[in-house]
Amino acid sequence: MSRWNSYAGILALLLSGCGYHVSGKGDLLPKTLHSICIPAFDNITTRYKLTDRLPEAITRELIARTRYRIESDPNRADAILRGSIVNYIAYPTLFDQRTGRASGLQANVRMQVSLIERATGKVLFTRPTFEAKQQYEINTTLDARAYFEESETALDRLSRDVARALVTAILENF
Repeated sequence: MSRWNSYAGILALLLSGCGYHVSGKGDLLPKTLHSICIPAFDNITTRYKLTDRLPEAITRELIARTRYRIESDPNRADAILRGSIVNYIAYPTLFDQRTGRASGLQANVRMQVSLIERATGKVLFTRPTFEAKQQYEINTTLDARAYFEESETALDRLSRDVARALVTAILENF
């Protein structure tokens, strides 16, 4: 039995020095980084509301999960998170057999994102192709106005999902 205790002790020592940590809890950014500015994202798509929603969702996620202060003035921030929405597409995934109308959609968004240290210009994180997807159902008994309202709810969910995934990627440096 003593032999197994020795193996367990050696394994514990090896794992403690390997940098292992629970996903989403790491912070591999420089310790000198205290504040981040998240300006509106650039956008070459027709979904203009994403440019406001994504920075807001990312801001909420950073405040909830990190020690970083969010600055509105890029000149006062230690780092700037810049993003650009390069593609947005939504397409039907389900159809109501009774009416033939779409009853389910999938929205895909593709972005370019970089976190840059303001003082040095050093790129701390970059993801030239960051993709996110969101599926949602549409109530086929609703009128066209309600369809767009439901689409807006899906954009909110998509923004929250993107924020969660992006903050994790930045902190873990994936």
